[in-house]
Amino acid sequence: TSAYSSPAKSLGDPGITPLSPSHIVKDSDADDAVEQLFLVVVAIDFGTTSSGYAYSFTKEPECIHVMRRWEGGDPGVSNQKTPTTILLTPERKFHSFGYAARDFYHDLDPTESKHWLYFEKFKMKLHTTGNLTMETDLTAANGKKVKALEIFAYALQFFKEQALKELSDQGGSDFENTEVRWVITVPAIWKQPAKQFMRQAAYKAGMASPENPEQLIIALEPEAASIYCRKLRLHQMIDLSSRAPVNGYSPSDTIGTGFTQGKEHVRRNRQSRTFMVENVIGEIWSELEEGDRYIVVDSGGGTVDMTVHQIRLPEGHLKELYKATGGPYGSLGVDYEFEKLLCKIFGEDFIEQFKIKRPAAWVDLMIAFESRKRAAAPDRTNPLNITLPFSFIDYYKKFRGHSVEHALRKSNVDFVKWSSQGMLRMSPDAMNALFKPTIDQIVQHLSEVFDKPEVTNVKFLFLVGGFAESPLLQQAVQSAFGSRCRVIIPQDVGLTILKGAVLFGLDPAVIKVRRSPLTYGVGVLNRFVEGKHPPEKLLIKDGTRWCTDVFDKFISADQSVALGETVTRSYTPAKPSQLVIVINIYSSEQDSVSFITEPGVKKCGTLRLDLTGTDASVPNRREIKTLMQFGDTEIKAMAVDVATSKSVKVGIDFLNY
Repeated sequence: TSAYSSPAKSLGDPGITPLSPSHIVKDSDADDAVEQLFLVVVAIDFGTTSSGYAYSFTKEPECIHVMRRWEGGDPGVSNQKTPTTILLTPERKFHSFGYAARDFYHDLDPTESKHWLYFEKFKMKLHTTGNLTMETDLTAANGKKVKALEIFAYALQFFKEQALKELSDQGGSDFENTEVRWVITVPAIWKQPAKQFMRQAAYKAGMASPENPEQLIIALEPEAASIYCRKLRLHQMIDLSSRAPVNGYSPSDTIGTGFTQGKEHVRRNRQSRTFMVENVIGEIWSELEEGDRYIVVDSGGGTVDMTVHQIRLPEGHLKELYKATGGPYGSLGVDYEFEKLLCKIFGEDFIEQFKIKRPAAWVDLMIAFESRKRAAAPDRTNPLNITLPFSFIDYYKKFRGHSVEHALRKSNVDFVKWSSQGMLRMSPDAMNALFKPTIDQIVQHLSEVFDKPEVTNVKFLFLVGGFAESPLLQQAVQSAFGSRCRVIIPQDVGLTILKGAVLFGLDPAVIKVRRSPLTYGVGVLNRFVEGKHPPEKLLIKDGTRWCTDVFDKFISADQSVALGETVTRSYTPAKPSQLVIVINIYSSEQDSVSFITEPGVKKCGTLRLDLTGTDASVPNRREIKTLMQFGDTEIKAMAVDVATSKSVKVGIDFLNY
């Protein structure tokens, strides 16, 4: 039978939630958990620059519906997704999201707009904040601060309401949240705290709850893309390697035509917004044999992350070969280079002031840049014009006492001129130069991954995510790696992750083996061994010699972990009366760690066992058996009181410790 026919077939693995009601045997003596039935899976691709949702009914998993078209939209940017922008009123209440937020903010009078709180591209904050907590702040365009958790919860709540409304309108009756399994995508390179932060925000938005955590699945972006890519048919992708030899590149007729035909195909299907996923493995997979390897490079607005998968037949399950890697090399880097260019021409002091004093006009300027950024291509010869907002020209004159035109003449920045229609004229070389640092970092990072021993013999490289639409990035990846593997781009490249996330929600067991990104463990006391343990670690307690700070390793960095595989440890309360055991969890990027005091070992979370409500009449030395799972997209834990076989309430926390 095909592995896709029923999500419940994957029941062999404990701890995977099937979508049909059945008993999962967690532990022979644990109570049987009865799964509730979800009618629909809704995936939310919460991106740095744009977001969207898609859904599929569990009864017809081969149809993936992408959300309704959004009102608004920009010239030169056709997209099913909406910008990840959010507007709060001066009283800090949610006002609007997406195009609606942007347009409303833009139409406000400058005297008013400075009181409203506008946020964009805020997802990167979760990646860049080293010590993320529930209290972490975000800064609005006007400089005011708001708790990040509130903003994320507002955004998720907006998507929840939109999706439920669309489902209700479609079905003609009210759709309940309890009937939905939610999937939220995050970059694979995010650390555990950021994933937990997303989960907390979703709880706050009412999508799921700590009592019912299975209702929400966190999916990793490149994994979702990988699941979708294996279903591709030939007309649904562009194979860069099969077009014209790389040196004789004439991108105008190569990359362009593939996308135009693709766009036609998509346009004809636009009305339905429904994508059929074949129940067979796509044609590209008919070329893949057991053990074949491929790389998925997910290049979005904020981050680029990549994962290396190996196919396991007959079911086509996936196994991760090398831990997910990447970094902040998304297309935002190009915006940042543009901002640096403006600072070079008009002065950093002016740009900083302008952003604060005329935030709406700054947003406008970046929108104008965005549409030109999408017009950049390797073979372009005519200049790109970027309209400067009137208030930019006006404010500059007030600020400096001379005109924008004068600044451009004086700045000696080559390739950027002033055109009499009030535009910045950029030569194609100047535009390409803005892309260069970001694209170089991506190619550099990919080269490092290709050089790893685990990553030999890669057959395909799938380039996905919004930034993959850029012909400049396509050409760079093709010319750097086209000789090593086939470079493939799915047709609706910006929606690949969204569709894959829906498929993942329908069958979370499809990825059987993952790699742990870090080494995890706890600090313990061991008997002191002369000659083996350093004398400064000696602790004498009740006449026994102990060695302190010993690192008890649960799992090593880059170790393979199968789905459902658990790491078991037993803990005993120090005193019989103790009602809570709190154990600190430490992590390191190194494989071999002996002591928690070594450089590079950080406390990263806590494991909390709650012994209240368990029977205290048991023998005074109670043993609590703890099972931790590292093979899923998030780290999970459960615990059992050995004497009574009752499950013990356990919390594993990487955010509030």
